[in-house]
Amino acid sequence: MRGPGFDGHSPEIQIANSWPTKGPPVLWTRELGQGYSAFVAAKEYVYTQGQSLTGQYVYCLHADTGKTIWSYKYDWPYEGMGVYPGPRSTPTLKNGRVFYAAPSGQLGCLDADTGKMIWKRSLLKEYDGTGGDGFGYSCSPVVTDGMVIMPVGGKSASLVALDEKTGKEIWSEGDDPASYAPVYPIERNGHKLVVGYLQNSLVIHDRMTGRLLKRLELSHGYDEHSCWPIYREPYLWISGPFRSGSRLYEIPENLDSKEQQVWTSRIMSNDVVSSVLVNDSIYGFDIFDVQSKTQRPSRGMFRCIDFLTGEEKWSQGTGRARRGGDKDDPEEIGQCGMIAADGKLIVFNERGELILLKQNPDKLDVLARSNILSGELSWTPPALHRGRVYLRNHSRAVCVYVGEPELLKSSQQTMSVADVPQSRYQDLAAWIIPVEPEFMFDVPSKEWMWNWYCVSLGILGVAGLIGFMTGLPFTNRRLQIQMSSYRVIAFLLGAIGTTLLSQYQQKFYFTWVVCLYVTFEPVIGMLRKRNNGSLSARERWGERLILTLFLAVCVLYFLMCKRLSLVFEWAFLSGFLGAIPFLLIKKKLPDKPLGRIVGVPVLTLFAFTGFYGAGIAVLIWGY
Repeated sequence: MRGPGFDGHSPEIQIANSWPTKGPPVLWTRELGQGYSAFVAAKEYVYTQGQSLTGQYVYCLHADTGKTIWSYKYDWPYEGMGVYPGPRSTPTLKNGRVFYAAPSGQLGCLDADTGKMIWKRSLLKEYDGTGGDGFGYSCSPVVTDGMVIMPVGGKSASLVALDEKTGKEIWSEGDDPASYAPVYPIERNGHKLVVGYLQNSLVIHDRMTGRLLKRLELSHGYDEHSCWPIYREPYLWISGPFRSGSRLYEIPENLDSKEQQVWTSRIMSNDVVSSVLVNDSIYGFDIFDVQSKTQRPSRGMFRCIDFLTGEEKWSQGTGRARRGGDKDDPEEIGQCGMIAADGKLIVFNERGELILLKQNPDKLDVLARSNILSGELSWTPPALHRGRVYLRNHSRAVCVYVGEPELLKSSQQTMSVADVPQSRYQDLAAWIIPVEPEFMFDVPSKEWMWNWYCVSLGILGVAGLIGFMTGLPFTNRRLQIQMSSYRVIAFLLGAIGTTLLSQYQQKFYFTWVVCLYVTFEPVIGMLRKRNNGSLSARERWGERLILTLFLAVCVLYFLMCKRLSLVFEWAFLSGFLGAIPFLLIKKKLPDKPLGRIVGVPVLTLFAFTGFYGAGIAVLIWGY
């Protein structure tokens, strides 16, 4: 994935110094499906992973046309409706074989020409590993010295080396939990080593025997590392998320001696994309958000820092750690994957822009930029092969020619960037969630849970009071108006409450649960009519409408939460079970003033409390 040197460099030359105003030529584009896997290439073929409704696949495509040569299904879809759907890792090519890793921890080897299975292992199950905890196994296979070396994180299996040809274990060592970064082969004074950037530690093993040579403890409790370290003998640079910054170590010539920390800095935190070292300068995106967001581009600065001192040479971007509401600067580079080649940096950012930079440690020097894939965020780094750059997001793959124009065959059919199907990205968070939670995947605090509960009850109370006033005097017709008014008002207040209260209080409030609850009430109410006898045709159509509205609200709620990276969607959709007992009692109340005035509010309180409590219980249990 990072090239033959595992460093983000390509040996290719003759990359164009600029592009036409309308953008570089596009050789092909096609739908590919969900996933974060990048491309790897050999000769006239490119390989990647992706998923459709039917499963996860390894794809072999023709490099010049994008046509499928073969595909191999290795698993069912992974989190198809989740926040991060599809495979995470990029396959590796070596000696006519394709090595892939699945989110479940499956590791497989295929014949590169035919896609036929040669061997496979289930790493996380066999070694009881931790490498996929939280977000699925994400490590790309590293193949070197006849071995496939993977971080697993099991007991006596922090790192595992398997035979490249058979998949049989060669060695397994270490007890540290793993994370999402692949292993990194390096050499120190001719000694073959392998670096593991794990959950709480940085380890260095002898590559051939697996013997643990060094272990640096980095953190305690939950932590995650997914970006590649950078090594230039004898210096090893690492960076992490959560605003943890970066640091440089010197690996001693005598590996029994203690390593030296050369510098540490709060700048250049990397999350889901890795930096690149060119000469004495590191280029990369310093993320200011606590973690990357799927609903909007990440906030931070694109920087160039000195490798040996950590000092900033230049930076570009607003540098404001925002949580919603502010518009993005279209000139910002943003969070991006990149390739160093021919004195340039080929950059593909979250917003789907392909950018060509000059390798310049003195200033940001933009040679060209073009919007290739918009409409959804992409964290997949670009791949360069024979002057062609291969890009993808969760919907589409594109092959763009960036070599010198005269080297492109005249027989090669091309299209323009304007011909690539894409949509303009919409930052929904800026409109719907003015203030986002810092950690989108944390369980809400007790204070948050209590505030949301009280505010939601307040919305139901206000809606009930207005409905009560519209329902006087008490008649059957008036009662129907009363309940309709209450539900419509409660739904509307619940829908806009998250936006308005968050903006007003400058804290994150979540009131959409009210919308779920009030659309569920009439579903239970339908049982009363059925118990009272047969239904007219009009009443049956009314039931169908109620059920349709309820299902539509649930689906819309789920999709909106997923789009905004909120983890509450599945929890509160389980809350209906907690409300059913009280709603069943409520529907049996007599249509008399005393029952409506006293019984309805009390049972609504109990029913919503049961609904909310069940949702919170499932949320806490799930995490």
